[in-house]
Amino acid sequence: MSTDRAALDRPSGTRDAVPAPESAARLLVVRAVAVTAVVATAAYLTWRLLATLPEGPALWLGVPFLALELYGGLALVLFVMTTWDVSPATVPTPRPGPAPSVTVLVATYDEHLDVLLPTVAACLAMEGEHETWVLDDGDRLEVEEMVTALGARYVSRTEHDHAKAGNLNHALALVGTDLVAVFDADHVPDPEFLTRTLPYFADDRLALVQTPQHFYNTSSFEHLRPGVDLHEESLFYRVIQAGKHHAGAAFWCGTNAVLRTEALRQVGGVATESLTEDFHTTMKLHRAGWRSAYHNEVLARGLAAGSPAAFYAQRRRWGRGAMQVLRHDNPLTAPGLAPRQRLGYLYSLSAWFDSWRTLGLALVPVTVLLTGVFPVDAPPVLFAVMAGVPFLLQQVALTLLSRGFAPARFSLLFEVVRLPSNLAATLSLVLRGTGRFAVTAKGRTGAERTRARVPAVLLVLAAVLAGSLLFTAASVAGWTPIRHGLGGTTLVPVFWVVSTLGFVVAGIRRIRDPRFSAERRDGHRFPAALPAVVDGVPARLVDVSLGGAQVRVRGVGASVGAEVELGIRVPDRAAHVVFRAVVRSRVDDVHRLQFTGRQWRGLAALSATAFGAGAARWAATEITPVALEAPAAGRRVPAASVNPGAVAAAVRSPFVSPLPRPPVDEDTRPIPRLTPELERTLAAAGGGGAGR
Repeated sequence: MSTDRAALDRPSGTRDAVPAPESAARLLVVRAVAVTAVVATAAYLTWRLLATLPEGPALWLGVPFLALELYGGLALVLFVMTTWDVSPATVPTPRPGPAPSVTVLVATYDEHLDVLLPTVAACLAMEGEHETWVLDDGDRLEVEEMVTALGARYVSRTEHDHAKAGNLNHALALVGTDLVAVFDADHVPDPEFLTRTLPYFADDRLALVQTPQHFYNTSSFEHLRPGVDLHEESLFYRVIQAGKHHAGAAFWCGTNAVLRTEALRQVGGVATESLTEDFHTTMKLHRAGWRSAYHNEVLARGLAAGSPAAFYAQRRRWGRGAMQVLRHDNPLTAPGLAPRQRLGYLYSLSAWFDSWRTLGLALVPVTVLLTGVFPVDAPPVLFAVMAGVPFLLQQVALTLLSRGFAPARFSLLFEVVRLPSNLAATLSLVLRGTGRFAVTAKGRTGAERTRARVPAVLLVLAAVLAGSLLFTAASVAGWTPIRHGLGGTTLVPVFWVVSTLGFVVAGIRRIRDPRFSAERRDGHRFPAALPAVVDGVPARLVDVSLGGAQVRVRGVGASVGAEVELGIRVPDRAAHVVFRAVVRSRVDDVHRLQFTGRQWRGLAALSATAFGAGAARWAATEITPVALEAPAAGRRVPAASVNPGAVAAAVRSPFVSPLPRPPVDEDTRPIPRLTPELERTLAAAGGGGAGR
């Protein structure tokens, strides 16, 4: 879309498209620098191994230090191999015959409706023939009411084992389509998601197509800075996964993917042996001879971890799952994998151990300052030059290979930030115990603005680094048994410690930043500049979420506590989207409104506009949701048992009793299945509004 994208102040998405192929000249430069960095690193490590190992007491520090450097060299080689070729995937030649049938599965557990509704609305609005099922492991009456009112199918299960994997496996036993598209509750797909991904399945041995995870809450803890698309996972999703595609090792990331049901059933369904069911399932598919593809275009947007607590919970779960895979299906020994696939999986799993190297390299100069023992048998200035040149080459190579998706300072900062979660996750490899599956908090995470707690690991590390500097100053003054002068054996480790301490302090400040305190809103709030009316009085939106809006009203306005009717004019819909609301507060002419009641289809139209999913889909004939009685405390009352006729009229589903339908009228007419022809008709009926 055009005008509405600007009006709602969404991220521009200038880098969302499939990256253009790199020119031959640029590719030559990138690869030449990468090879130079690897050769320089190999030469340095050879020098270190053959000429600089200390003797005597310094050996106890020299050997671990050299081991950390060798690990870093191996990580560099694996990164270069992974990112050597990140050109776009080739789409297979179409085959004659009908397109494969698709069921869209939206897995949910406890996400707030303000998070879930945009996803369901967008899934229903996707182009192409498909069904949309919402898999609710929370057995929530309000979810069933919303889902059936919008025209999707509600699916629940009696046994809630194996968390998300079990939820998907339950649905897999029920679907009758060739493919399933899987979305997490917070990931809102574009209308073109299916039309972009389904062509890959012309390859009969293709099991899955994965697309990037991208996020619309750019003020999250993971983002470089507010309003900028770059986030902590950008390098993985826009570069590393693209490289894995060419190694045949691109893997499912849990959401924003399409999978072949036959392939899933052949390997026993979604893996339940680990917390990272997506990664583990892909490895089983590859071992069984199925292929995967990575379509490097942003076609869905979700909620990034907004707070440090959510970030750490998510990373611990992923890391523990990776360790479980390492125990159950070690890619180095598991049969059925090609050599490049083994290296691809090894790189993914070994990355979780990088934090131990980061921690070790932070403590080596501290040990030098506290003991006076230098771990390298070479003049400090010579060591600094020999180590510094490969390091600089590595940084240039990493910058070029990451294709602009990983600014160096941002990457180094998050190496420190990730320490607590990665250390805890990798310890689970030796401290047995599977850990519990925990859903990453999305939306409201607290009632008050409370700053996040800093993990003890970072506080202790900062104290140790700062303490070593104070100890060194005391030693230079002659107040300790260790004698430090102002030569290289002191200045080199001091510079090292100061640099590391700077990143640790920056990480602590980021964690404590009030911007990343507990989220009090249930849904994301979009800055907006759309025309509106409040009880017939002209107004203009300031911002909007699915829970309410801030509106600047002309004239006297409404009093606090008053019930009002808010009409919002969206660019791709002929009529206003109308909501009932209550004025919660106001400052001058700015009114803070809270939506009231269950206005599902109006909210669907609003979310479709906000996310660029096409509000024309929601201009179709209305279905009036039936008001449902609230269930007794602690007891779930299925909507179908309250009013099965109305539910069956809204959606045909094997989970709703096929009772006689009421006479069809304007309030009960089912939503017609969306087709490209219907979408064009609806868009034309909307008076030529902005297109997508």
